[in-house]
Amino acid sequence: MSSAREIYRSRPISFWIKLTISSSFMLIAFPASSLLSRVYFTNGGKSKWIISWVAVAGWPLTALFLLPLYLFLRTSPTPLSLNISLCYILLGFLSAADNFMYAWAYAYLPASTASLLASSSLAFSALFGFMIVKNKLNLSSINAVVLITIGAIIIALDSDSDRFPGVSNSQYTLGFILDIVGSALHGLIFALSELVFVKILGRRSFHVVLEQQVMVSFFAFVFTTIGAVVSEGFGAIKTEAKNFKAGELSYYMVLGWSAVTFQLGVFGGTAVLFLASTLLAGVLNAVRVPITSIAAVIFLHDHMGGFKIMSLVITVWGFGSYMVAHSVKGT
Repeated sequence: MSSAREIYRSRPISFWIKLTISSSFMLIAFPASSLLSRVYFTNGGKSKWIISWVAVAGWPLTALFLLPLYLFLRTSPTPLSLNISLCYILLGFLSAADNFMYAWAYAYLPASTASLLASSSLAFSALFGFMIVKNKLNLSSINAVVLITIGAIIIALDSDSDRFPGVSNSQYTLGFILDIVGSALHGLIFALSELVFVKILGRRSFHVVLEQQVMVSFFAFVFTTIGAVVSEGFGAIKTEAKNFKAGELSYYMVLGWSAVTFQLGVFGGTAVLFLASTLLAGVLNAVRVPITSIAAVIFLHDHMGGFKIMSLVITVWGFGSYMVAHSVKGT
């Protein structure tokens, strides 16, 4: 507790407000986006390109937050050098690929298996953060990683079935592999984003968080749009809407709210990287795994057993271990 108080006093109150809001976006918006993706496929949605495109189609929402900063607070936009532009293009491509891989995972994998594999992004975040950004890995960090990973594994042990009805062996295997690769990409994106802040943009002002999200999401939108056009994914929207089990209006609401919640989640993750580190972003990303499961029980009436309750307790324990014993400044 004494160490926690010292950490708290070392930062201004505005820092903790921003970090709390950003973390809340990650822990609320990302699970909501995951549930909406599941609702999409459960009710008859089939296009991986559509659900991937929707994830980045909401990029103008973040741009709206930037306009008041430019117009009323006289904040100057960050000049776009060649290095910054190339970084945004690379991160945009990786984000587009990451979203597409997760779309395949949600289409073919059971919830417990998908959660288990997605939780591996924490290990990848810690690994890439250590290798690329030179973040420190102390005992409290390792303890948090181990506890949260165990919590996610326990969720997988509570599975009632191995796969969805109608999913072939090849589809299941493909979804399994792409989920792991997507989790690795997620950790790599976290590390590279922090590297951009540290080496190129600098931690000058919070508005650079918004600028990076706008540009990365824009390029991800461009790449995903090209893929959707080439694969003729947009042509399936009207057909899917008419055949959607919950109704045509519900179909468009699912897509619309998926765009909003995903952008809020990405904003939260990018802000945590700016304010703290890749490792904390990875920890929060893993914490949302049991939160998503609990939310699925409440809103989608998924089965809730003792394993999931135990997983939630262990995950919160790991999260608390990181927040109390690990200095944000030292990550």
